[in-house]
Amino acid sequence: MDLGLLYRALVDRQADVVAGNATDGLIEHLGLRILVDDRHYFPPYEAAPVVREATIARHPELAAALDRLGGTISSATMRRLNYAVDGEHGDIASVVREFRAAPERFRPLPAPGSGAAEGK
Repeated sequence: MDLGLLYRALVDRQADVVAGNATDGLIEHLGLRILVDDRHYFPPYEAAPVVREATIARHPELAAALDRLGGTISSATMRRLNYAVDGEHGDIASVVREFRAAPERFRPLPAPGSGAAEGK
C-alpha cells in the first residue's frame, strides 16, 4: 500500500502501527512517532550511491565528493528534506541548493512532547 495512505490510516485511527520508511517526510508533518526496533526485526535500509567505474574514471573527484557525504545527514534531517520535496512540492535541485546554503532550515523538529530532536 502507498505509504501516504498507511500514514493517513494511522492519523484516521484505522490502524495502530504500520511499517514505513524512517526518512519519509510525512512522519513529522502528520505528527507520527517512529518506534525503536529494539528486537531488530527490520533490516537496516540505508541509501548508498552506486556509480559506474567508468564514471569514476572520467570524474575521479566524484568519488571523494560522495565519500564526504557519508554519515552527514541524519534520518530526521532527511525527513525534512523529503517533506520539502514531496510535501511542499519543491524542486529537488532547489531544495538541495537551499540545504547547502542554509542547512539550519532543515534541522530536525523536536519530537512531540520530548523537547529533543532525534539523532542519527
